[in-house]
Amino acid sequence: MYAAIIVLTVMGAGLGLGLGYAARVFRVEADPIVERIAAKLPGSQCGQCGYPGCAPAAEAIAKGEAAVTCCPPGGLVLAEQLAEIMGVELDRSAVRDADPGIAWVEESICIGCVKCLRVCPTDAIVGAPKMIHAVLPEACSGCTKCIDICPTEALRMRPIEVTLRTWRWHRPEGETRPEAAHV
Repeated sequence: MYAAIIVLTVMGAGLGLGLGYAARVFRVEADPIVERIAAKLPGSQCGQCGYPGCAPAAEAIAKGEAAVTCCPPGGLVLAEQLAEIMGVELDRSAVRDADPGIAWVEESICIGCVKCLRVCPTDAIVGAPKMIHAVLPEACSGCTKCIDICPTEALRMRPIEVTLRTWRWHRPEGETRPEAAHV
């Protein structure tokens, strides 16, 4: 028994050292602009931008294949930050700042087809075939993919209920960003 413990310990240490060495030798340098853009994106992997996740969207924005306004959950604030990183002029008309919302199921018309379960990127919808589904509000990213695919229109978007945890100060009309104090 002690021999097995010693052998497994030596193997684990040897493989760990080998992986650490390989990580240093075969390291791939990432583009710093892609990393900066990816750090700004929300990380919800919702796919509303047309890319399978935030990392591919960041690469597309850095290459100029996607607009800085391609992330609907980020809204105008994110678009301004990405335009600043990329050094491009921002077309504010291409950005629509929507109030955040979450999906909810109208139980009386849900038929349990599970189409919404398959498209939800955050697994916020729970249920089984031929059963009524439910949405976990804390997991819903508000991507509306489930609403677009629901054949009975049982899924709808609801604004997030205002509580002490979700309250946010709305920006006055006409003001796009806070002005920095110049000293």
